[in-house]
Amino acid sequence: MKFLKYKCIGTLFLFMLAAFNVNAQTPAATNQTMTLEQCIEYALKNNIQIKQSELNTELSHITLTQSKANLLPSLNANASHSYNIGRTIDRFTNTFADAQVLSQNFGVSTDVNLFSGLQNINTIQQNKFAYLAGKYDIEKMKNDVSLNIATAYLQVLFSMEALDNSKNQMGITVAQVDRTKILVDAGSVARGTLLDIQSQLASEELNLTNTQNQLDISYLNLAQLLNMTSAEGLAIVKPELNIAGDALLTATPTQIYNSAVSNLPEIKSAEYSVKSAEKSVDVAWGGLSPRLSFSASYGTGYSGLSQRLTALPTFQGYSPNGDVTSSGDTVYSPFFSSGTFEKTPFTDQYKDNVNKSFGFFLTVPIFNRWQTKTAIDRARVQKMNADLTVESTKLQIQKNVQQAYADASAGLKKYNASMKAIEAMQESFKYTEQKFNVGMLNTNDYNDAKNKLIKAQSDLLQAKYEYVFKTKVLDFYQGKPLKF
Repeated sequence: MKFLKYKCIGTLFLFMLAAFNVNAQTPAATNQTMTLEQCIEYALKNNIQIKQSELNTELSHITLTQSKANLLPSLNANASHSYNIGRTIDRFTNTFADAQVLSQNFGVSTDVNLFSGLQNINTIQQNKFAYLAGKYDIEKMKNDVSLNIATAYLQVLFSMEALDNSKNQMGITVAQVDRTKILVDAGSVARGTLLDIQSQLASEELNLTNTQNQLDISYLNLAQLLNMTSAEGLAIVKPELNIAGDALLTATPTQIYNSAVSNLPEIKSAEYSVKSAEKSVDVAWGGLSPRLSFSASYGTGYSGLSQRLTALPTFQGYSPNGDVTSSGDTVYSPFFSSGTFEKTPFTDQYKDNVNKSFGFFLTVPIFNRWQTKTAIDRARVQKMNADLTVESTKLQIQKNVQQAYADASAGLKKYNASMKAIEAMQESFKYTEQKFNVGMLNTNDYNDAKNKLIKAQSDLLQAKYEYVFKTKVLDFYQGKPLKF
């Protein structure tokens, strides 16, 4: 009866463990199972920083478009309708007026820059290179996001395998507890042996809980990188990551670096930034050049004071003008009647008051408080800084490639060594377990052997994922897609 009792308890515990296993594999409802490629695609569509970078690049394109438009002539139309009250001089009649005067003006003007030291042309090239650098900055940001997603994805896979190992080890210990209980009840072993095994089980239960928590955190980190509101419903496809014992790195660090320099967007962005800085120097030098421009205008207007003669004055005879001759005779002057006037119509004034002008204007800079020289010096410094950025970027990539290659090589060696160690450890533990089952070994030696096996499994798992991640980084530098 006691045998059946403990057997039922052990079976119930294993059933609970199986249920725990199912829940662990699906931390939330499995309605969104994603591969690494799908995770990367989802992140690239929803990443806020990428969207902001795209908007900044769009602003650069708008600036480029405007710099091209600056080569075109300007064309402006103007019109005014005004009333003047009080004494003023009418610009159309050139007479004083004390009454209210209505004035209207209409005009069109144009202006074009004929030459300014090629500043407009060089500005177009400068903005073009800045725009291209911005586009490659977007690609770099996408690559960074993709690498971060791959790292988080592999961390989830690592946590999943660590959880599987913990559950497998715990299952062995649960079975050993059940067996030891039977032996204790039969009087074959001391109760202290059972307590030692139960202590080992409690330790493994804690480790299982910690591993489950680590898996939940790994899913949460992945969900946050994907800009998801929570990790609920997120699950990933678990690919096969078997590493052959004779796995080799097929390219040398120098080959990988040369490929990276040819393909990585941060290099191209830095190089286009250098070209943009070079054109900035040319723009600054253009400030020393004379400027030639052309402008023209066409206008007309209307005045309420403008009048025109409708009837000529008529001769009315002679009348004394108040003067006398030396002999005393009265002097007479001809007398004319006043002519008839009317306001000049709108259409006639618009036709009569037409004004046209055009001209060429030359400006020669002589001294502007060293502003142009300062601009040239500033542009030169910025260009040298851009050159250093290219060299710094290449140097950093070279360091990253060399480090990743060294880590991958070390990871492969560690993995192969761990495989040999765990094979030996598994055989040793199997032998230890057999000795323990027949009472030839105490629980301390048994638990020590089991803990060594657990550590060997952990070392193998870490070596495996270190190698996989570093090889993915090297693939990335060679322009290969991130996938399993």
